[in-house]
Amino acid sequence: MEAVKISPKFQVVIPKKVRESMQLKPGQQMQVIEYGNRIEFIPTRSVKSMRGFLGDIDTSFSREGDRV
Repeated sequence: MEAVKISPKFQVVIPKKVRESMQLKPGQQMQVIEYGNRIEFIPTRSVKSMRGFLGDIDTSFSREGDRV
C-alpha cells in the first residue's frame, strides 16, 4: 500500500507502480465513489475496450422443476 498527499488544489498523484499495473493513461476518466470512510477511483473503460470480456462466462444453468 502506498501513501499519497493531497495538494492545496485537492489533487493527488497516483503512484507509478499503481498506474503501470492498472495501465492508466494521462487524461483517462475515473469514477469517484465515496464508500464508508474511504474514496475509491474506478477507471472508466470505453465500451469498445469491453468487447468480449464476458466471452468465457458459463451461460448454462438448470431450471427448477416447477419452472417452465
